[in-house]
Amino acid sequence: MRETTAVRQAHRPERLKGVEGMTDDGRRTSDERRATRLRTAVIGAGKMGAMHAKVYGSLPQSDLVAVVDTDIDKARKLARKYRCSAFADCSGLLGKVEAVTIATPTAAHYELAKLFIENNVAVMIEKPLATDVSQARQVVELAKNLGVVAAVGHSERCNPVVQAMKRLEISPRFIEATRVSPYPFRSTDIGVVLDVMIHDIDIILSLAASKVEKVDAVGIGIIDPDREDICSARIVFENGCVANITASRLALKTERKVRVFSKQAYLSLDYVTRTGTIIKADTDNIDLINKIRQLKQGGKFNLLKTDWTKLVHYEKLAIDDKEPLRLEQEAFLQAVADKTSRPEVSAEEGLAAMECAEEILASARKHSWD
Repeated sequence: MRETTAVRQAHRPERLKGVEGMTDDGRRTSDERRATRLRTAVIGAGKMGAMHAKVYGSLPQSDLVAVVDTDIDKARKLARKYRCSAFADCSGLLGKVEAVTIATPTAAHYELAKLFIENNVAVMIEKPLATDVSQARQVVELAKNLGVVAAVGHSERCNPVVQAMKRLEISPRFIEATRVSPYPFRSTDIGVVLDVMIHDIDIILSLAASKVEKVDAVGIGIIDPDREDICSARIVFENGCVANITASRLALKTERKVRVFSKQAYLSLDYVTRTGTIIKADTDNIDLINKIRQLKQGGKFNLLKTDWTKLVHYEKLAIDDKEPLRLEQEAFLQAVADKTSRPEVSAEEGLAAMECAEEILASARKHSWD
């Protein structure tokens, strides 16, 4: 098998010395800052790596000491922006950082996570956790056995809409999620399930809070026949909750929405606009609702003459404007600093999402359109 560029960055001996304002060993020159902040680094200087570097560079609990990428010019450019070191490989970081974010192509996640965990460095791994469930399970077990914090970058879990929904503590019976967008021209090494549907899988698993009983799915690859670009899945949980998920990276516009049906309320949420609506029975009208039920049973109730809008309560979901990636990284670093804390999405939860995704992919292959 040809070794990928991203995997090689864990082993290449060449590295770049510190940039301006940094010591050669990759740390800031201020002893005080080193003592009060966790030393962090970002592996991968692509789009996601740049976003993580921006957050690390602004968090008061983080001392961003380096950016790593085999394309040293990319690493150098990003490192200069945040006044840290640039490296062409990861070997120069060992012993000099306490937490890293791995934002490389998926194929490199396993080897890089293994390298850092074995050297007692906490890892935040961009979703998906690994290329397959076997690798993901090994990462989880390794981190558990060595007592190293391992988190997965399912930043959508930190979307203010999801956080607001989480605070409602609802028990969903049916969930419908749609996530479509134009072709992104990135993450071409994986299909739409592991690329974008994985976000909704993770959120739905956390909402359903139950084991998966059955999965049915259908998908098709357009750009690459071996990697699905469109997929729709139906998940049935042991507690009776049912979820329908649709994902596409061949749409004409971006849409990320979810609807949740529960005994407590109906929720309609939009991840893009960060808006949401709650519809529930108005507690002030319980007596009226009971009276209608009695009239209906007696055959004296006229549906057409009832103003249903007066029987339910419409409410805009209270949503803050916090940056999802910042919340994710704050929770990760808090877990590193305090072992009693947990990251927003643990490696175990990332594994569960991958296990469900694998079932979806297996079902899609079974229902192939060939």
